Amino acid sequence: MGNIVLKLDARGRIAIPAKVMKDFNFQPGDVFFMKPDKMAILLAKAENPLEELTEYARHERKTGKSMELRAFARKHKIPLGK
Repeated sequence: MGNIVLKLDARGRIAIPAKVMKDFNFQPGDVFFMKPDKMAILLAKAENPLEELTEYARHERKTGKSMELRAFARKHKIPLGK
């Protein structure tokens, strides 16, 4: 991807071109962290770690690598409350 020219509007907003949004899977409402760095501004999309954990748990469940909490407790001899 080459250079992309963006323009700041009167309200301080910068529009992200549709192709960039698609290429990076940006969605309306996404949150970003901004870090000023001399003559540049670095943006990083804020990721929700719980979303990644949920996807991991779904994958583990689908592949049969997970177990229920009570089974885990029995296997490791961990007493569970009632």
